[in-house]
Amino acid sequence: MLVMGRLLRYLKTHSKALSVASLILILATVADVIGPILVKIFLDRHLVPRSFDSQALWLLGGGYLALHILSVGLHYYQLVSFNQIALKVIQELRVDVFQHVQGLRLEVFDKTSTGALVSRITNDTEAIKELFVGVLVTLVQNSVFLIGIFIAMFSLDVRLATFCLALLPVILCLMYVYRRVSTKVYRTLRQELSRLNAKLNESIQGMSIVQAMRQEIRFRDEFAEINHAYYRSAITNIRLESLFVRPAVDLIYTFALVLVLNFFGIQSMYGPIQIGVLYAFINYLDRFFEPVNTMMQRLSQFQQSLVAAERVFELMDDDRLTTEVEVAGSPSILEGQVEFKNVSFSYDSTSDSQSDILTNISFTAYPGQTVALVGHTGSGKSTVANLLMRFYPISRGKILIDGASLSEFSDEELRSKVGLVAQDPFLFVGNIRKNISLSRLAVSEKEVVEAAAFVQADEFILKLPEGFEESIGERGATLSSGQRQLICFARTMAGKPKILVLDEATASVDTETEEAIQTALEKMLKGRTTIAIAHRLSTIQDADLILVLHSGRIVERGTHLELLHKAGLYHKMFLMQQGTIV
Repeated sequence: MLVMGRLLRYLKTHSKALSVASLILILATVADVIGPILVKIFLDRHLVPRSFDSQALWLLGGGYLALHILSVGLHYYQLVSFNQIALKVIQELRVDVFQHVQGLRLEVFDKTSTGALVSRITNDTEAIKELFVGVLVTLVQNSVFLIGIFIAMFSLDVRLATFCLALLPVILCLMYVYRRVSTKVYRTLRQELSRLNAKLNESIQGMSIVQAMRQEIRFRDEFAEINHAYYRSAITNIRLESLFVRPAVDLIYTFALVLVLNFFGIQSMYGPIQIGVLYAFINYLDRFFEPVNTMMQRLSQFQQSLVAAERVFELMDDDRLTTEVEVAGSPSILEGQVEFKNVSFSYDSTSDSQSDILTNISFTAYPGQTVALVGHTGSGKSTVANLLMRFYPISRGKILIDGASLSEFSDEELRSKVGLVAQDPFLFVGNIRKNISLSRLAVSEKEVVEAAAFVQADEFILKLPEGFEESIGERGATLSSGQRQLICFARTMAGKPKILVLDEATASVDTETEEAIQTALEKMLKGRTTIAIAHRLSTIQDADLILVLHSGRIVERGTHLELLHKAGLYHKMFLMQQGTIV
């Protein structure tokens, strides 16, 4: 019920529209209930006494037709209204979930597959929509309908109406059992659908590797296995619905119909019975069980919606959020001095110090300096950049920028003054201009062109048919790796950062554009504090300070020449890359 309460909160902003739609629904339901009463009146007053009155027949037919037309119009209005409300609620919910996901720390995405997150934001929220469109409408409509039917039944025969009223506990018990049994089935069904989306997303993203390594058959079999698990869950769900939803209610209906007919049969032995009462009662009995059947069918959607809502709110309740600081009380980055003080970090927050990725990292990058981080794979270089960008919380120690703790800066200040160029250049679907500006209000079209010229990306951009308006595919697949990296450089420089973080920015660059990128880097580093992570030692020989990391610790520090003279780990790495003895 807690989940249901949270869902109903989204309806508060639409309470006025919901009230109007509910009122229209009640009026339409009342119109449906009155119809059999009109037929009963005509049968008892005119057909049975054989006093046929054509005017009464016209009145009856006209009234019945008018009620039907009114009911159709009202039902149309309420159906459109409820769907509009449901779509607006789901629109708000999806935006809230998406906004929350954007605020999660990267550790969440490290441990959660993309497909699973997509499934919760799209499929699960779509399932919740049925709660407002189908279940809520059915609940209001059939509740009013049942109340009207019972009022009509009690006006016709109190004993039979009491008998039908006694059937409600049986039906409610059936609903309770179905809910208890179906919850586990629906939860499994949603989980299998999430796994299916995750596998599909992984396969499509890695399609080039799948085809290059001839793994199509293996991936097809794995996908088929997950798909079959989803099929088994769906079949279990169908069997459950086939048992509880329609057949069980139809059995109760048949039992009730037999008893009612027997009652009228016994009554006919002691005297005449009213044909109108018999017609109306049988009609209402049928109408009594029709909403029950409808509610049982909607109960299936209700269970699916609740399970889907549990999954959505489970994601929204994830409190692993990035640090948010009020802008008014946060400091500004003016100089760009970066200082690490005894920083230790582990990706597993529950583990001890033995699993630390970084251990007691301390260094200072002064304004305008370039500090390079080198070391073998897994030494912790990229982790230093991730901590500076505040992608992960610091376990122990401090990171200071201009003397203020990293946690004190607002996201807006930190992201605008610290520019990141990642190893894998990521471009969004759209044109080159939008990829450089990223729709930042502070970046004008002139600054986009200037940023591209600054990193020498304009040389190839202007050769394209559409120039800066040239459309690029997903992840910039139509461009070379060097061109993608130059656009990422221009994107970073358009923000005019005080601090640059270069995470192996030249690792994936082709040799054709390496010279242009090196020239762009030299211009980018001037006047900015730079933290550069590099595999190629030739690219950081001019750095003011080189830190050599090994197993998460700084084992050597100094300039290029100083480290060579030490003849330590840096010296060995340099020899391996140069192939000569210095």
